[in-house]
Amino acid sequence: MSDHPFGFGVPPEEPEDGDSGKQPGGSGGPSGGNNPFGFGGMGGGDNPFAAMFGSLNPNDLGAAFQQLGQMLSYEGGPVNWDMAKDIARQTVSQGTADGTKDASVGPADRSWVEEAVRLADLWLDGATSLPSGAGSAVAWSRAEWVEATLPVWKDLVDPVAERVGAAMGDVLPEEMQAMAGPLLGMMRSMGGAMFGTQIGQALGTLAGEVVGSTDVGLPLGPAGKAALLPANVAAFGKGLGVPQEEVRLYLALREAAHQRLFAHVPWLRAHLFGAVEGYARGIKVDTAKLEDAVGQLDPSNPEALQDALQQGMFQPEDTPEQKAALARLETALALVEGWVDAVVHAAAAPHLPSAGALRETLRRRRATGGPAEQTFATLIGLELRPRRLRDASRLWASLTDARGVDGRDGLWAHPDMLPTAADLDDPDGFVHRESIDFSELDKMLGDAARGEADESGEGDSEK
Repeated sequence: MSDHPFGFGVPPEEPEDGDSGKQPGGSGGPSGGNNPFGFGGMGGGDNPFAAMFGSLNPNDLGAAFQQLGQMLSYEGGPVNWDMAKDIARQTVSQGTADGTKDASVGPADRSWVEEAVRLADLWLDGATSLPSGAGSAVAWSRAEWVEATLPVWKDLVDPVAERVGAAMGDVLPEEMQAMAGPLLGMMRSMGGAMFGTQIGQALGTLAGEVVGSTDVGLPLGPAGKAALLPANVAAFGKGLGVPQEEVRLYLALREAAHQRLFAHVPWLRAHLFGAVEGYARGIKVDTAKLEDAVGQLDPSNPEALQDALQQGMFQPEDTPEQKAALARLETALALVEGWVDAVVHAAAAPHLPSAGALRETLRRRRATGGPAEQTFATLIGLELRPRRLRDASRLWASLTDARGVDGRDGLWAHPDMLPTAADLDDPDGFVHRESIDFSELDKMLGDAARGEADESGEGDSEK
């Protein structure tokens, strides 16, 4: 779990070279810089508008001020998503740190993606009882990934941004809020722009790394649509010493396995997103700092709000409810990723000689983090610990040995049947625990229902 969810709190130290994170989409990640609100890495040092306006020359000033006016006139929700999308697209267009540029996907790439997902689904049929969840397979460019996943990022980020935005109005006495309307409106507009800037840069960076629509363990793309990013798949396989065809098939297996799980476990999406909303409800604001910031804010100096946000006034509450929400989300994500890891390995091992090496590469990738993990921690306030992932994978593999594929997958029928965080600490205890026999309980409930119906019938006849 991130010590400072959403970047609210003490920021990470600057890299020793001082350069990482200063350019949009650079290797510093989305949370770079001395910025507890997570709005660092915007380029141009301490200038919070550099990412929005780029490197300005006198000819650009008119456009820059026009964009600033649009930002201040924003009256939408807690995040300026139009700005987020624009900045994400700009970050993608700049290319990744290794110089790889985004490009439209050609027919050849679309063809191999469709074929790889089709073959992956055939192999998965023997490794899981859950049927195929991919109605179609698509090849995305990085820009297409941004467009396709933005609606889900809205669901993830808006709850916390809404809480922060509401806090800006709550710090003033009710009788003063009407008088301060223009100031609060500007603060909310600035807050929406700052969130939009940060999220746009984070998603633009993430688009340069992800290989599909489910890399972070959540269904980011449209339901029933398995997606791979050919350019990123090629970059992932570079230098591994593994045939390109095996890399493609292994990553297609992972994408197709995620699709099966989210398509046929209807409660899972709501369970994960509910935990995010539960976390958002626990965000608290240091009202003393915010009141001081409001009192000193100069409407003619909009950058003052950026300075205020850098003071670490937003913190997660240290309450049992807050900890429970994060623990529930972390455990659920570990179970999702562990199930996919175990099922994909079982499906790939008989067909791909490099299955074991690719499995370990992906595990190390998760363990060492990188832009994907940093982005997830920044936007969602959570890091999926590799120890939990490995524990969950071992537990699912042990369940397969003890109960078979049907018995293992049957646990997804209801959230109360899934292993808990304590079970991940003692997987053998969970695997060998006596399975609950519900048949007698069902019989008792059926008898009780029939008895009530008989009594009702007798009462009607007496009348």
